[in-house]
Amino acid sequence: MDSVTDGGAPEDETGADCPRSWPPVPAAPPPAGDYRDYFVMLLYRIPTPIAVCRADGQVLIANPAMAAQWGAVPGQLRGRNLLDWFRPRDPAQIARIMEALRLGRRSRYPVEVRWRTGPGEPERQGELTIDPVGNPSGEPPALLALLREDTGATAAPPPAPPPTSPVEARILALAAGGATTAAIGGALGLTVDGVNYHLTRLARRWRVQGRTALVAKAYVLGVLAPDRWPPAPAAPDDDGTRTPGP
Repeated sequence: MDSVTDGGAPEDETGADCPRSWPPVPAAPPPAGDYRDYFVMLLYRIPTPIAVCRADGQVLIANPAMAAQWGAVPGQLRGRNLLDWFRPRDPAQIARIMEALRLGRRSRYPVEVRWRTGPGEPERQGELTIDPVGNPSGEPPALLALLREDTGATAAPPPAPPPTSPVEARILALAAGGATTAAIGGALGLTVDGVNYHLTRLARRWRVQGRTALVAKAYVLGVLAPDRWPPAPAAPDDDGTRTPGP
């Protein structure tokens, strides 16, 4: 049975003082700033590319995974706009989302986007999931943007370069007609060494030896029109390939 000490605090059967507040009061929640620190620590560890933006798309904070899409560090993205990097497949969708946010709607908005990680890099495509965050109010919400890349989709490969340059095609056409090196040079305004230079480069590129093999390979590759005499280069198409002429 509990007894009361002179100080008025209850004492348990072992004689130890119990807390003056009983049952114990839970510890006070950490300050709001601590929550923000925890959020930032978690954000930086998540491998998914994530950014927190203003309603207009201006980046407030981005994690390393998002910054790595452009070979940058998170601080370099702050203050930039997501639309500086991502191109929506349907640009009108952005206007619809902005209007929905203005009207106070709080839905999840998937946006199909395309982007390049740098000049000359292949185009990537995926989905940005836009989630409004914060308490509903008259103020525009912040946006949580998560990027999911569609790794199964591949951009169309660039067209293959033509097998020869126009000068090389003309050299081959003259060689196919039996012209000598000097005659080829005279017809094209090249020196003998210049003609031999082009023929040697073609032989290395096509891995053949001798003019006969070069001419034969030129017909196989469509560089020379198969139905023309005297021999002539095939007509180049818009994609850089060659189509036999009339």
